[in-house]
Amino acid sequence: MKRIVHILLATAVLSGCSVGPNYRPRSATELGVPDAWSVTAAPTREDLTRWWRNFDDPVLGQLVEQAAAANLDLAQAVARLRQAREQLVVSQSSLFPTISGSGGFSRSEAIRGGGSTLTLPDGTVTTAGGGGRSNFSLGLDASYQLDLFGGIRRGVEASRAQYEAAGFDYATALLSVQGEVARNYVLARAYQAQLENAKASLAIQDDNLEIAGFRVQAGLVSSVDQEQARASRAQAAANIPQVEQQYNAAVSRIGVLTGQAPGALKPLLAAVKPIPKGPASVGADIPANVLRQRPDVRAAERNLAAATAQIGVAKAQLYPALSISGSLDANAGNIGGLFDTITGGLFAGISQAIFNGGRLNAQVRSSRAGADAAFAAYKQTVLTALEDVENAVVAVQSAQERERQFAIAYDAASNSTLLARSQYRSGLTDFTTLNTQEASLISARNGLVQARSDKATALIALYAALGGGWDPAVTPTVDTTPEFNATSAAPGPAGTN
Repeated sequence: MKRIVHILLATAVLSGCSVGPNYRPRSATELGVPDAWSVTAAPTREDLTRWWRNFDDPVLGQLVEQAAAANLDLAQAVARLRQAREQLVVSQSSLFPTISGSGGFSRSEAIRGGGSTLTLPDGTVTTAGGGGRSNFSLGLDASYQLDLFGGIRRGVEASRAQYEAAGFDYATALLSVQGEVARNYVLARAYQAQLENAKASLAIQDDNLEIAGFRVQAGLVSSVDQEQARASRAQAAANIPQVEQQYNAAVSRIGVLTGQAPGALKPLLAAVKPIPKGPASVGADIPANVLRQRPDVRAAERNLAAATAQIGVAKAQLYPALSISGSLDANAGNIGGLFDTITGGLFAGISQAIFNGGRLNAQVRSSRAGADAAFAAYKQTVLTALEDVENAVVAVQSAQERERQFAIAYDAASNSTLLARSQYRSGLTDFTTLNTQEASLISARNGLVQARSDKATALIALYAALGGGWDPAVTPTVDTTPEFNATSAAPGPAGTN
């Protein structure tokens, strides 16, 4: 017993030692994070938690929040988060002893008859007709794997980091769903505007065909004008089914994103409404702060922490393992005497790998390679996040300038088309000139719609690139509602173990 006590004391000293590298957060320099953006961006910092409200469109807000509550991709992300939590519980259980109990009852009966004997379970031989015998037993077994070199603790560290990474993966999926709903909503409104343009163009072509017919009948022009008008009218009509198909696809996509059948939202979106405008500018903050806002970056950082801990898990297998086990047993012929005699034992054993063909060392090297890959993935995620922001900033600025220029083009095309139509009625110009001016008007009108759609889409992309749509002050957990916010519980700050 004294030897076992000495072993336990030595274990208490060694238990504070964990092999393998301790995780450390990487610096901005190591990750290649610049101090400022390479493009012109508003430096102001703003609340991005509910960015869709900046578009001042209640239907858009309703759809985004509905998707957050019912999207099936998010349901899968929550299930993966639950799995990661249970894996953390499994890992933590290895820090504690395993205790199991058993109980039993048996009864043997003598065989009645002349000269017969019966051998009982304990080896006693009795004669026939001697009645029966009962036996009661209880047992208690315990075992404990002492974490001498921190392999179990490193495993718990890895599981905790993986659990936190799964939470950030959920947040990443949430932001993706929010952005996709908003983009498809903008597309649906843009297709509605394009459909109105196409129908207005068809009405103009109907009018032109009628005018050309009158002028041909009057002998003022040849039938070439009428055929040109007929061709233009057919081309205008052909655009309508295509736009209707695109509109239907956008609405169907929103329905599926909100966890419904493709056609479920058609009544809600049937009324024609303008493309959401959004704010004139969005503050991009400094790069380092944006990276803290991005859940995909934080998930990559947690994956690196988990991979680093796995090195310690593998390295601990190279060192001795100490296990302690014990048992208590009681047996009696009746329940009342079950605890009169109790026997027990305590055992300790040490095991050490001597030869394994290089398997354990290969596992350590494999874990180190995994950590290197996780760091590369982390840095790649950081650089991609910076790229997303800069591209979105430029896209917003480009769309705003295109919108201004298309507005000028539309105004000029409207004036020239009115003049050409008046001149054609008066016979002062030919149909080709009129047709050219009307084609310019249609192009400018659709270009203006496209520029407004692109601006709204670029704003949505910028909000997504900045990590908008969730509260970065918390780590999403399984106790978090789909629309998690600052009241959500968190297992601990990101970056700690």
